[in-house]
Amino acid sequence: MRNRDADKQQLVKQKAIELLVKDGFEGFSVNKLAKACGISVATIYIYYKDKDDLIVQVAIEEATRLTNEILADFNPELPFAEGIRQQWRSRTKQLLENPMSAVFFEQLRSSTYQDKVHGSIVSQFKDAMGKFMHNAIERGEIDPLPLEVYWSVAYAPMYNLIRFHNEGKSIAGRNFKLTEEIMSQTCELVIKALKKTPA
Repeated sequence: MRNRDADKQQLVKQKAIELLVKDGFEGFSVNKLAKACGISVATIYIYYKDKDDLIVQVAIEEATRLTNEILADFNPELPFAEGIRQQWRSRTKQLLENPMSAVFFEQLRSSTYQDKVHGSIVSQFKDAMGKFMHNAIERGEIDPLPLEVYWSVAYAPMYNLIRFHNEGKSIAGRNFKLTEEIMSQTCELVIKALKKTPA
């Protein structure tokens, strides 16, 4: 059996994400990937069993890498407002520095691969964010909320702004570029919406 080459495997992963974003899951093939990497199809099969295994493994590896970066400096004991600001900064930085990954995960969310990938990457976020939310509730900073409601208010606005930025357009085709001012303004509105009003 031929040896694995870490640099070659990294190239395969990078080109796979680029092609998946460009061609979608239906238009993606191992042959196209091999050609884009300048290697043989047989070389790709050293690393992955088949096309499905490749997509799932690439998604898990990239999601794990981004999760580790996003949570690297996060402390679940932070006061609520400070923790939300830190998460917005960290998530925005990673997704703006990795625009292909951001689009790739948007595509993944509405694909048949979502279920295969989701379970492998959610636990790390769930532990850190669950503890953060629990601490904020215990300190009386926020009210208990269903997870879906909390996430929709706390993070969906940020992901929408990043999507608008990556597409270069917002609602009704208006040109859009994400600025620090817009990000900060939106984050503060989110904090205001979620924080308990003092009695």
